[in-house]
Amino acid sequence: QVYLAESGGGSVQAGGSLRLSCDVQDLGYPIFCMGWARQAPGKSREGVAAIDNNGEINYIDWAKGRFTIPRDNTKNTLYLEMNNLKSDKTAVYYCAADWRFGPCTVHANDISKEFKSWGQGTQVTVSS
Repeated sequence: QVYLAESGGGSVQAGGSLRLSCDVQDLGYPIFCMGWARQAPGKSREGVAAIDNNGEINYIDWAKGRFTIPRDNTKNTLYLEMNNLKSDKTAVYYCAADWRFGPCTVHANDISKEFKSWGQGTQVTVSS
């Protein structure tokens, strides 16, 4: 978790948008996989979206078509663009990265074990 830092969270009214950023320290070798997960109050952490260094992207079903996950490979920065937010999107959003080759996916029983490194999270609150 010491290698990643999320930013861009905050409070937004329903229907609004937010753009989260994740900055990853340069460790001297490329990051294979980066992604986002969230943890809502009273719920376990779940994957949201992931992208590998070839640009292959996968989303959890409820995020597909509404969230986007741009990656700036030149800066080791990952973004999560969220549009038309509703109250059920309120959660702490975490950025994750993995330097290992293999599957790069948010479809995992335990998302915490899917990625090697995690950030501290950034709070997103959607209000009416």
